[in-house]
Amino acid sequence: MTTEIQNASGRVRMEKDHEAHLARITFSNPEKKNSLAPEDFLDFGEMLEDCAEDDAIKVVILRGEGGTFTTGVDLGHAYGWYDTPGDSRRPSQRRRLRVDRKSQRVFHELIGFPKVTIAQVESYALGAGMEFALSCDLAVVSRTAKLGMPAARFLGPVLGNIALFMHRLGPVLTRDLLLTGRMAEGAEFEGPRIFARFAEEADVAAATEELAAQVAKMPADGIVIAKEAYRLVEASSTLGLEEATAYLFHSFGTNLRFEEDEFNFVKTRKESGTSAAFKKRDEHYDGKGDEQ
Repeated sequence: MTTEIQNASGRVRMEKDHEAHLARITFSNPEKKNSLAPEDFLDFGEMLEDCAEDDAIKVVILRGEGGTFTTGVDLGHAYGWYDTPGDSRRPSQRRRLRVDRKSQRVFHELIGFPKVTIAQVESYALGAGMEFALSCDLAVVSRTAKLGMPAARFLGPVLGNIALFMHRLGPVLTRDLLLTGRMAEGAEFEGPRIFARFAEEADVAAATEELAAQVAKMPADGIVIAKEAYRLVEASSTLGLEEATAYLFHSFGTNLRFEEDEFNFVKTRKESGTSAAFKKRDEHYDGKGDEQ
C-alpha cells in the first residue's frame, strides 16, 4: 500500500510504500528545475522526521520531478529569507545566524538520519542540491549531471557546509569547486568514487530503485544501529564540526562588501533582473553570456 502527502506549496511531496519499506521524497518545481523556497526546506525536514518515526520504512529516496534533482534555493524567494517583519534595515547578524541555524539544520539532520538515504541525481544538483547529494548515505549520479556551488560566484567561496565538503570531497576538490564556482559533470566524481553509483542519465532512476530495494533487504534494526555507528565515527573527524560551521559561515558568507571591479550579483539582479544578472555573471567569470 502506498500513501502520499505533499507540503502546502506542492514543491515537496512524499510517498511511502510499506511493503517495499521505501519512502520517496520528490522535489517538484519542474518549471524552475525543482528549485525550492526557504520554507520548503523546513517541510522537507518534517517529512524526514515522519520517515524516521515510521518503523516500516528502511530507505528514503530523494529525487526530483521530471529528470532533474534540484538546483537548490529559488532565487525568487531567497532575498526575503532574512527579512525582519516591520524593519526595512539591512538584516542584523543575529537575525542571519538565527535563520541560518534553522535552515542549515536540515542537512545536519539528513547526515545523522537513522534510515538509509539515497539521492537520485539527474541533470542538476546545484547549491543545496549538491549538499543533499553529499549528505545522503548513497547517491546514484548521472555521468552528465552538473554538480557544484555556482552561487559562490556571487556570494563568495565559503557557501554551504564546508566541513561536509571537506569530509566527502576532500580538500583539493572542495577548493577547486568553491574557489572557481564552476559546475562539474558527474563523471568527474567517478574516478575518486565520491558517490556510490554512476549511470547514464536515462538509467539513473532505475539504478536508484534497484539500489534501494537491495538495501531494504537488510534488517531494520541493523540499519539503525549501523547508521548510529557511522555517525559517531564521523563525528570524531572533520564532519564533527559541520553543524556549527554550516550556519556560521553561511551567515558570514552572505554578507559581503564588493569592490568596484568585483561582480555584485544582488545589486545587478536588482538593477537588471535575474536573467541579465546571470548573463553578466558569466561574462565576468568566463567571458561569455550563457545563463547555465
